[in-house]
Amino acid sequence: MSENKSYFFCGVGGSGMLPLALIVAARGASVAGSDRSRDQGRSAAKFDWIESRGIELFAQDGSGVAPGQTLVASAAVEDHVPDIAAARDLGLPRLTRADLNAALFNAADHGVGIGGTSGKSTVTGMLGWILAQAGRNPTVMNGAYMRNFASGETPFASALVGDMATYVSEVDESDGSIAFYRPDVAVVTNISLDHKSLDELHQLFGDFAAKARVAVVNADDPESAPLLRGDNVMRFGFSDAAAVRGSDFEALPDGCRFTVHFAADSHAVRLRMPGRHNAANALAAIAAARALNIPVAQSVAALADFSGLARRYEVIGQAGGVTVIDDFAHNPDKVAATLAAVAELPGRALIFFQPHGYGPLRQMGKELASSFAAGMRAGDRLYVSDPVYFGGTVDRSTGSEALVADIVAHGGDAAHIASRDDCGAAMLAEAHAGDRILILGARDDTLTEFGRELLEKLACA
Repeated sequence: MSENKSYFFCGVGGSGMLPLALIVAARGASVAGSDRSRDQGRSAAKFDWIESRGIELFAQDGSGVAPGQTLVASAAVEDHVPDIAAARDLGLPRLTRADLNAALFNAADHGVGIGGTSGKSTVTGMLGWILAQAGRNPTVMNGAYMRNFASGETPFASALVGDMATYVSEVDESDGSIAFYRPDVAVVTNISLDHKSLDELHQLFGDFAAKARVAVVNADDPESAPLLRGDNVMRFGFSDAAAVRGSDFEALPDGCRFTVHFAADSHAVRLRMPGRHNAANALAAIAAARALNIPVAQSVAALADFSGLARRYEVIGQAGGVTVIDDFAHNPDKVAATLAAVAELPGRALIFFQPHGYGPLRQMGKELASSFAAGMRAGDRLYVSDPVYFGGTVDRSTGSEALVADIVAHGGDAAHIASRDDCGAAMLAEAHAGDRILILGARDDTLTEFGRELLEKLACA
């Protein structure tokens, strides 16, 4: 699919596009691309690095699109975008990111698809690290930067380019493209409301799991229960029904520990990531590795050195006794998991949330409000800015003020402050030693920069 081909990625810096561009470039393809964020002057360091990998970048004005290329673009990109129009005028073939990724995935001897509403990036990173440590030399396509594979040469390590034989990838249910994949091992971390109705999600994940040689399914998740009936299922979780079972979970200041049981054996697990949800993610990765004949003991040893993903409860630093944490939480399930991890340890939480669009607030605003209100403890305070907005014709009739009103109605302490900078100023004025500041949100690389700016201001206070 990739050797001696020529691809143009419209939106090359996106979390799902960048790793795929890196994989096909490393396999001999000619790769070029554009990105609206680059044109807007955002995330300059990332785009400089992309160019250093031999990927030629152009303005998103159609100038980089050339005969002989295949255009790779999200199905959601509008036809009037100049790159799309230029490709159409040239009669170029067009693939979605999922089309190209599924073709690479399905060509592998062992395609391991990681699906689920929450946790799939973390499980993908964990399994990639286990397989790499076991000498399997996997190719990994992730939607987040994997810190174990990051270095000065590869600071944006959302891809690992290895052999064709084993291809580990996140798979996405939000656009239905999970149906494109033919997994050898299918992992379903959990199922909850996000972009589609629960009926649609049950169908999509059920079909995905049924196609696999082994389906790794969460025995603790009520919405995943229909998937547990298959003959190919390996259950994971803390439930007694799990084949790969966790017990004795303990939260620690710098992570967590628990015991994993498989067959007649038990192993103590130590993670450098906090939260019971990350223990469940580790159980999923251990089960998937076992489906690929990796001994549980070997997986446990690898996970002790797993340093996590960027923006997954990532501690940016501490100043003045205040810890600043960056996290990707943006849907009800992810918010609930993050706040549960916060609640495992003492200390007040000052939470900033930037919604990742106006559409998500219409789709799941009520559920988001419930998650925030249920997860916040007495003394915790939430600051919500206006949603991130990159332009276009999106319906902006439902905004952050509606979300905050629902949170307050449910008993949460929340405020809508339109400007992100003003939210930061309010948190800094409120913060004192022992607090944790959390930066929550998705689809905006500058959130990490915002967290670092807050840390610098705390250090200067």
